[in-house]
Amino acid sequence: MNRMYRSSLALIFPVLFAAQMIRAQEHPPRMEETKSRSASSPRIAAAPLLLFGAIPVSTRSVEARKFAEMSLDKYENVLLHDAVVQAQHATEKDPNFALGYALLSFASRTGIPDGAALERAKVLLPHAAADEQLLVRWMVGIQDHNLLPAIASMNDLLKRYPKNKHVLYLVSEWLFVQQDFDRSQKMMESLLLIDPKFPPVLNMLGYSYIQSAHPDPAKAVAYENRYIAADPSSPNPEDSMAEVLRYTGDDQGSLEHYSAALQIDPTFFTSQLGLGDTLTLMGKYDDARLEYAKAVLISENSRDLLHASYQKALVYFWEGRPEEGRSALSNLAAEAAQKNEPNGQFEIAFGSAMLAADFASELHQLRALDEKLQNNVEGMNGSDRAGALANVLCEEARVASQHGLPDTAQEAISKLEQLAAQTAGLLVENPYETARGYLLLSQGDLTNAVDELSANRLSPLAVEQLGVAQRKLGNQSAAGEAANQLKYQRAPTVEWYLASQNGSIK
Repeated sequence: MNRMYRSSLALIFPVLFAAQMIRAQEHPPRMEETKSRSASSPRIAAAPLLLFGAIPVSTRSVEARKFAEMSLDKYENVLLHDAVVQAQHATEKDPNFALGYALLSFASRTGIPDGAALERAKVLLPHAAADEQLLVRWMVGIQDHNLLPAIASMNDLLKRYPKNKHVLYLVSEWLFVQQDFDRSQKMMESLLLIDPKFPPVLNMLGYSYIQSAHPDPAKAVAYENRYIAADPSSPNPEDSMAEVLRYTGDDQGSLEHYSAALQIDPTFFTSQLGLGDTLTLMGKYDDARLEYAKAVLISENSRDLLHASYQKALVYFWEGRPEEGRSALSNLAAEAAQKNEPNGQFEIAFGSAMLAADFASELHQLRALDEKLQNNVEGMNGSDRAGALANVLCEEARVASQHGLPDTAQEAISKLEQLAAQTAGLLVENPYETARGYLLLSQGDLTNAVDELSANRLSPLAVEQLGVAQRKLGNQSAAGEAANQLKYQRAPTVEWYLASQNGSIK
């Protein structure tokens, strides 16, 4: 198994076990009196403002610092639009606040990336306080996919603030997104020793226990219940519980909690979208369309609008009307082109390729996407583009391997290998290893195929093929574990749909 990046990550991010964290002592910078140049005029250095009472920041605006804190708080609680708004306020109060611009770009990256804020953060970086620079480098680096310097900066920040729950949360959440679930889970559980009621960690642990290699739905639900109790006034705890319950197959419970979130905030987009998602899986297709249409109406940016419309178009495939589905996706692609939103355009184009009428059409569409993503795409940050390209190349390898085109599959794998070496991230390395797994399975190298296909736990198609390889090896217990992983990935995605059409989902 080619764990090129995973090994370097282990060296850079030491897992902070509970005993180490409790014994560790924070040493916030102390401001000392400067020696006077004359006996009659002593000078005292002005104390810097501290983010969350700990990290010195460069701004002299108390309001800018408070808005930055509120932005991080909203981000941690997955209120991303609010996080963007608070970060904007921070930059308005102090146009030279590096962390304010870093937060603005960081919080907006999953919606409409703010490239101007990202560039401004880079310009202001040298003028920021030393520890603020570490945090800014981290936020900027993971967006540019310049990961090793970013991780080195966060590692330094961890050494400086080993018990700061906000720093620890940012690391553990990023590890989770990178699918490094075991390390993320250990860090989050250690973080609870610092603050047992820290809502963001309770939320992430709920997801961690449903998406781990050995799903534990009871623990997942228990953590989400604790999250609701810790933050009852926010819609996101109810939203998270709804999603976790859908993964477990409790659709009625899912609908109830999505509705509860919308009672708290009628404009909470992810819950409105979630109603449509759960109803789709229940086979209530007309009701699902109505909920997706409502999600379109309350969307706050074109990326969310296009995603809700995309999910609505996929309903045709679940209904068994694929030609109408392809027509709907084609019309939506034209709308996305007019809106010029690159992430939405990619999602629609990639889904259309995977749902093509035949394998030759899919491969043709994938190659067009491959070619487009080889270069910078306006409005798409480096991390998103690298992840998108990796997924396209992995899918190329999958369909080529399964249709007897090993040379085509190897060509895609070679491109993935180069991309993984350039970007040094698990969101690229995992598709690279998965692509190798598809080819190895088609060649009958089952043992190595299992090793590689194990890299991507959140891909239903990869987990499906992992189960196939384990069964061929006669490893029935391991095949059962793969089936259990697949069971708890239940969502109305293209991959889940294709796996269900293959008969892999019971």
